Parts: sequence; C-alpha cells; structure tokens
Amino acid sequence: MKNDSKDTEKQPVHLSCMPLETSVFEEPTPLGGENENDVLPQETVLMVDQTDADTRIDVFLAQNTALTRASVHKRIAAGDVKCNGEIIQDKNFRLHPTDCVQLIIPPPQPLHAQAQNIPLQIVYEDDDLLVVNKPRGMVVHPAAGNEDGTLVNALLYHCAGRLSSINGVIRPGIVHRIDKDTSGLLLVAKNDMAHLDLAAQLKAHTCARVYQALATGNIKDDTGTIDRPIARHPTDRKKMAVCLPGQGRNAITHYYVRQRLEHCTYVECYLETGRTHQIRVHLASIGKPLVGDCLYGQAGDTFQRRWQQILHGQWLHARCIGFIHPRSKTWMQFEVPLPPALETALHTLGGKEVSADWSMRQQFISAADLTHTQA
Repeated sequence: MKNDSKDTEKQPVHLSCMPLETSVFEEPTPLGGENENDVLPQETVLMVDQTDADTRIDVFLAQNTALTRASVHKRIAAGDVKCNGEIIQDKNFRLHPTDCVQLIIPPPQPLHAQAQNIPLQIVYEDDDLLVVNKPRGMVVHPAAGNEDGTLVNALLYHCAGRLSSINGVIRPGIVHRIDKDTSGLLLVAKNDMAHLDLAAQLKAHTCARVYQALATGNIKDDTGTIDRPIARHPTDRKKMAVCLPGQGRNAITHYYVRQRLEHCTYVECYLETGRTHQIRVHLASIGKPLVGDCLYGQAGDTFQRRWQQILHGQWLHARCIGFIHPRSKTWMQFEVPLPPALETALHTLGGKEVSADWSMRQQFISAADLTHTQA
C-alpha cells in the first residue's frame, strides 16, 4: 500500500479522446434529467421492412427509438403501441414486412415538489445560500419514479420556500447536482442573485470541487488528466460514454493517487467540467471503474460484483467545495469526511481516510487556466 503520495515531480499523464467503433451519440439532456418526453416526439410512426420480418415488437421499438426495452414494455402495457391501427399489448407480437407501427408518448404529468420534513445536514447557511452534505441514496430533485423524498423536498421545508427560482418549481435552489448514490457537498442558492453568481463560478472554474473515489485496479501514474468528451450512450439511455470530438461535450477530470491498495486505488478527482456521471465514465474509460458502480462496473468481475452487493452504489464522495461568496466576495471552503459506509469499505480494503489535498487541485486548475489562456 502506498500512502499519501507526494511525488509531484513526475509529469502527469494526459489521456485524450480515443476513437470508438460507434460515432452515434446524443448531447446530454439539460439540467433536470430526462424522461421519455425529452427524447421522442409525442407520436412516432415506423414502417417495417424485410430485414425486420418476424422481429418482436418490443425489440423493434427498442432498436429504432431512444427508449429502453423496459420503457417500451411500459408503453405496450399502457396501450400506447399500435400495429396497423390495432393496439398491441403483447410484447412478443411478431412483425411482418409493410407493417406500420405507431408509438404514442403521452404528455408529461406535471410534477409539484412538496415541502417535506426530512432531516438535512447543513454544513453552512446564510441569507443567500446553503452548503448541504447530501447522504448516499438521496435523489437531488423530483423526477419520474422519485416524486418525493428528495433533497429539494427537504430544502422546501427547511427554507420555507425561500429558494432561487431559476431552475423552476421542480429544482428550486439547485445550482449543481451529484448522483443519487454519491455522497457529499452541494451548493444551494436561496435567491436568483446567488444562483447566477455561483453558476458563473462553476462555468469559470473558480468554484472548486474535490471528490474522493475508489477505483478498481491499479492506477499506475500518480497524477493525470482524462480529457475525453462525454455524450449519451448510443444504445443505453441510462448511461453516458466517452465519444469522438464534436459528438458530445468536452469533459476534463484531473486525478491524484492518494493510496494504492491490493485491489483498488484511493484517488482524488478535481473537476474542470461537470458532466453527468463524469468521474464514473472517465475512470471506466481507462479500465478503472469505481468500486461498487452497478452501472459502469465490470459485470463479470468477482471483486466488483461483491462490492456492488455490499455498497449498492459507487464509492464516490464529494468531499470539498470552495467558492467566492456571491455577496461578501470572500473565499469560503468546506470539507466533510467520508460517510460510514464508504469509510468502512475503505478500511476493509486496507486503506485509511485522508483529507483532501487542495494544493494539488490548485496546481491542476492553474495549469489548465494557463493552457486555455494561451489557446
């Protein structure tokens, strides 16, 4: 085991985009996530040709639309799929050449976020903002399948509705997000002035975010940068993936190895961009998916399968956040320790929790800013 690596003289490895076999990617959806209505028109009409003869209707729709097979099954069960004008409610229905298949997507049901008395761990609060330590398993805002019990529901109760309105009634106050099974610090704006200011800092890289992660396997270089654009996965709508330049959004993750363990690497990640699932996708793209990651982990790996069952989600913690206060213009910096489940897992795997290394983050971001300026 290598503890608290300080060897910064070695030049960091820089991993750029690698060509992929497929080049069909879609841009990530805007803040607020996605549902079926984001990716399909209200009605889709598809003609069956000879190549699709005898194909099951659920397979045909999953292959020819942006819906997952599970979503297709829901639409079939709801009576929203027709073949030659007749409603089809058998997912095993076989198609014939010249069949006309219709898929109806009903209009979205409006969501109304309700205030709920859910305990929150408030790290800092004033009249303009909050810094919240989100627990693992909590969704940030309401969406289909998670209409309540979210961070937003808790914030509406705690703040009595006094939150910024820029992101609408479903995401009030939410400046940025982290995944359901990721723990750690989030910024919440109480008014539009604070929201706009903090969002601008995130865009300008003056808002510092430091994550700690457990990556499977051994990351050989002590420091490095993964510079690979990210877009929606071409076949699995739940996933993101690295893609070719120009086919997604630029994404840059800097990393610093803190400890090397027998089966994994305790690593610190500094985000230059903030794409959906960025750290998870980037580390998986170099063959080092996060321990416990059920979406991007290697399904056939015995070690990974064991920790997926123990953790029920990725080992990833948003440990630190730093920003310039929108009103006072003073620098504020916060750090929270690992939650018990992640600390126990780290200890079991032979590691020891360490505080974030802000100086290493500053080295990465300062070098990146200089590169951007010269370009």
